[in-house]
Amino acid sequence: IRETGIYGTIGFDSFLSGLKSQYPGHQISYFQSNIEGELIDRMHQCCQDGTEAILLNAGAYTHTSIALADAVAAIPLPVLEIHISNVLAREDFRKTSFIAAKCIGSISGLGLKGYELGLLYFIQTTSTNG
Repeated sequence: IRETGIYGTIGFDSFLSGLKSQYPGHQISYFQSNIEGELIDRMHQCCQDGTEAILLNAGAYTHTSIALADAVAAIPLPVLEIHISNVLAREDFRKTSFIAAKCIGSISGLGLKGYELGLLYFIQTTSTNG
């Protein structure tokens, strides 16, 4: 549950369904948790299950989690940091990202479109493109 004034009213499941239908030749999966350790465990699992790249919206953990940053640094997969809102235009504490330096790049402030842009980047740059 998010603040609709900042994050909009379209649910992620609905958005993801549309994204999957737009890019049927690519396997797209989604994992959400409010538990830091579960996010880390899922990233580790991605290293074993054929995942080629990760779009990571770490929410507030972006600004607080050294453990998440360490996990991003430790895995051999490319990770792209995604934020729906423009975190640099918000509160000062949101201007610090512990994960940004460990990621290959960041997309912020473009709403859900940021996920699609990140996906397109990976489609164009990953080795097997499948």
